[in-house]
Amino acid sequence: MVVEVIFYHEEDGTCPVLEFLRSELSAVRQRAYQRIEILKARGHTARRPLAENLGHGLYELRWHHGRVQYRILYFFHHQRAVVLAHALTKEKNIPSADYARALRRKALFETNPLKHTHQGEFL
Repeated sequence: MVVEVIFYHEEDGTCPVLEFLRSELSAVRQRAYQRIEILKARGHTARRPLAENLGHGLYELRWHHGRVQYRILYFFHHQRAVVLAHALTKEKNIPSADYARALRRKALFETNPLKHTHQGEFL
């Protein structure tokens, strides 16, 4: 099973997760891309420690670098995984603001997928 992974973008055309990844250290960026490739290959079957079901249809890809926990929040829309947001934390839980942001973006995407799908490359 191969799942297409797409990135959410805002109405102003920005793609927050890609902008974040492009600004990170190459080691962090490389780990993120590795996680995304595994998500493509495994889809819904991806499990801990790689992925976690957060409820409300949201999932996370996770890894750490140093003492920081990196997380990419996504959901499934038909046969696609839609990357919505990112989070950084030193705790076990995702900050509530990041979770709320992902839920808001999920709702916007579901209302108008074409308007909120990033069209460019993600690497």
